[in-house]
Parts: sequence; structure tokens; C-alpha cells
Amino acid sequence: MATITSLVDTTTTTNQGKPGDTVQINGTGLSTTTRVNFGSTSVTPASVTATLVTFVVPSTAPCSGQVSVSVTSSAGATSNALPFFVLATPTTTGLSVTCLSAATGGSVTLFGTNFLSGTQVGVGSVGNVAVTPTQSSQVTFTAPANPGQVGTVSTQPVTITTAGGSSTFGTTQVDYYLAPAITSVLPTSGTAGDQITVNGTDFVGVDTVTFTDSATATATAVFSPISGTQLVAIVPSGLAAGAGTITVHTCGGNSNAQAFTIV
Repeated sequence: MATITSLVDTTTTTNQGKPGDTVQINGTGLSTTTRVNFGSTSVTPASVTATLVTFVVPSTAPCSGQVSVSVTSSAGATSNALPFFVLATPTTTGLSVTCLSAATGGSVTLFGTNFLSGTQVGVGSVGNVAVTPTQSSQVTFTAPANPGQVGTVSTQPVTITTAGGSSTFGTTQVDYYLAPAITSVLPTSGTAGDQITVNGTDFVGVDTVTFTDSATATATAVFSPISGTQLVAIVPSGLAAGAGTITVHTCGGNSNAQAFTIV
């Protein structure tokens, strides 16, 4: 009679794995094995010796949970059964941020399910980050910078890989932004309430326009986006007269400080 002593998934080196993994059945009297019983599914072994039988976890395996594994010989005798645990495939449901600076990347928390055996988070073409989740539903990592970015916004899919597989590509995404740059302001001076045209590049997703006065005091301005290269801002009140600057901020960071005089 065949006796099974252990089950070893060659990917995880434990008795846990996912469909498609190769599993080693260790034991004695296994040479006449013709069938592996994976729960209610009959699986043809990939290889058979007296002490080792290998098989591939079938695609019909349950999404997760415990399955009994035994072997049946050519004579119809069935061995003892040992448990094998099918690991659930991770899913992602969202991120703590929607955008990042292409120049710096940043801290991100990924939310979802079945993360505990996670090994890495992938951020599209930007790169992979090693992780060791301590919770099943979330993991925090530092997304890398995207120095090769050309367009103002680059949308990247975020996935997680665990012993149970990889989450679906494209379900969760993050946007990388290039920092804006100001090339000119017209006019170059003004007083509170004046309308100023700000020209530049990468004015996508502008959230703040800031005026700084000669005493380094700052004030945020009411503004209206015109295009990716232009916006109109109203000089805010309460600023000291003299040489100052204007900056524009997006998720990509702050622009250069463009000279502007408060009169």
C-alpha cells in the first residue's frame, strides 16, 4: 500500500500553491501510481517513482482552501490523504493616492484582498518593488520615480504578486505627472485683483497658483486653466509691494519661481 509522507509545491516549497504549480508527493510504495486524487478531481501524474510522484495542480482547483490529496495504484488501492492548501489569487481595489511626481515617486498604499503572501508590487513599466505585507487587505510601498517620462501624464497599472498569482493587470492605476514649468507671465507686475496670464508647460491638473511677495509671505490665487500651457490667475490681496514670484503646483510638484512684481 502506498503511503504519502509529505506534499511540496515546488514554487512555494510548502504544501500551499495555486493552479499550474508542480507538486511533489513524497512517500513509499508509490511506483504503481496511476492517478492523483486532488479533491474530487482525478489528475494524471507527471512522473512516478517508488518514493516520488509529481503532478500539476489542475485548473479546476477551488479558488482557495484545503484539498485532500491521495494517490491510487494500478490495482485500485488508494493511499492515505494529506492536505494541500490552494492559495487565492490577489485582487486590487484601489490606492491611497491617484497621482505621483514622475521625478520622485512616493509612498502609496495598495488596497485589495489576499495580500499576505505578497512578494512584490509592480508599477507598470516603471518597475517592481519588493514588499512583505502584514495585512491581507493592504500594503504600503514606495513607488519608484519615472525619470524617462515624456508626456505630461503617464498612467501606470499597479499589480501585486503573491504565492497565489498576480492580480489583474489594469484594474488599479496611478498617474505620474511631470512638474510644470513657467516660461512667462503677462503682465510682469500688478496689484491685487489684476488678471495675470501665466504661460508654461505641463499645466495639467494644476491645483495651486502661489504668489510670494518681497517679504517672502505667500498667498494662493484664484485661477482658471486655459490649456496645458496657459492659465489666468488673479493677484491675491494682502501682499507687500516689491519684487516677488509666481509658482504653479500640480501632482508633479512645484514649478520654477517666475519673477512678478507687486505694485
